[in-house]
This record gives sequence, C-alpha cells and structure tokens, in this order.
Amino acid sequence: MYRSEQLLFSNGKPIPIIIRNYEPKDFDQMIDIQTECFPPPFPSELWWNKEQLQNHVSLFPEGAICIEIDGKVVSSLTGVLVNFDPTHPNHTWAEATDHGYITNHDPNGNTLYIVDISVRPTYRSLGLGKIMMQSMYHVVIHLGIERLLGGGRMPGYHKVAHQMTASEYVDSVTSGKIYDPVISFLLRAGRLPIAVIENYLDDEESLNYGVLMEWKNPFK
Repeated sequence: MYRSEQLLFSNGKPIPIIIRNYEPKDFDQMIDIQTECFPPPFPSELWWNKEQLQNHVSLFPEGAICIEIDGKVVSSLTGVLVNFDPTHPNHTWAEATDHGYITNHDPNGNTLYIVDISVRPTYRSLGLGKIMMQSMYHVVIHLGIERLLGGGRMPGYHKVAHQMTASEYVDSVTSGKIYDPVISFLLRAGRLPIAVIENYLDDEESLNYGVLMEWKNPFK
C-alpha cells in the first residue's frame, strides 16, 4: 500500500501532507470533493457513488490514492489496470473504466489508466494534482507495466472550435500558443498527447472530445 509524507510551502509556510490510499472511511469526503470540482452543468450522475468507490478500494486499491491535510482529504486520483493497444486508441471514458465502476480491472494489464483526478478548488495552488500523478508513476514502475494513460478534458476548446479542429487545438496547447487548464496541467505533469478522440465523454466545454495523454515507464 502507498503512503508518503511531504512538506509543501505556501507563502513560506510549511504544510505537511500525506499521500496515501483512500479507504471506506474516506468515501463521504471523496463524494464532497467531486461535488466541489464538478459543479453543474457537469452531470451529477457522473460524481462518485459509494458502490464505485467500494470497487476502487476492493479491485485495485493501489490505484486509489488521496492527499490528506490536517486530517482532511483534499484531493484524489483513481486508476485501473487495462490492456491498451496503441494501434487502436479509440474508446470512450465509459468503456475504459466501466462507467467508473472499474469491474473491467485486469490484474495482468499493461497500462494504468487514470479514471479521475480531483482537487478541491481551494487547494489547487499547492500543486497537489502533479504530486498525485507522480505518485501514480511510482505505482507504474512498482508494477513493472508499460505506461500510465488517460483521457484529458479539453475545457477551453469550445471557445475556439469555430477556428480550429480538436487536433489543431491540442497541437496549439502543446506548442504553448494556447493555455488549457487540463491539457496544460497534464503536460506539466509529464504526460504527452498520443490521440484525440471524438465522443470520449459527455462534456459540453470539450464538445465531447478527449485527448489521450501518456507517460511511459522509463524502465520498460
């Protein structure tokens, strides 16, 4: 099981954090995080429910991590093991994660697929998302699998969709011409885009597109 303690600094003040696997006692806080991170018009039925969370900690506890500050769970990241073929990248978020229930978890999978990453808005200045992503890279190396993969939202795309295709938008973000809050974060966290997928997720801001972004195990 995963546990790491670190110190972060905000305005020169040290903030102790604990990165650990989340457990059933954390479920209410996990759902609170979702409601804070994905307010309407994001569909409320896509927030976690306790059956999904129970599956996460039962089927693949190594892929269920959170960050705790002063006894409060302030962020979470969830993954599932799948077999991914880079020559056939097209899929939906629902297909890759079984709608977030991860009953498709394959203990012999070659890829750790990110199901969700969430940080309470009031804690986003601390860089917790990047810390959790790096923690999951540790899991990839520990398991000896090929990659970490996940589909990123493109929440800025709807603003410029009349000017460029989704692929052109991702290229513009990757080259630094455009900032996108999700794609730019994933780039800073070490992931690279490998495919743009139509109808990846029901997401008005992204016009239902998603961009698959990969981190390869450097020891494979």
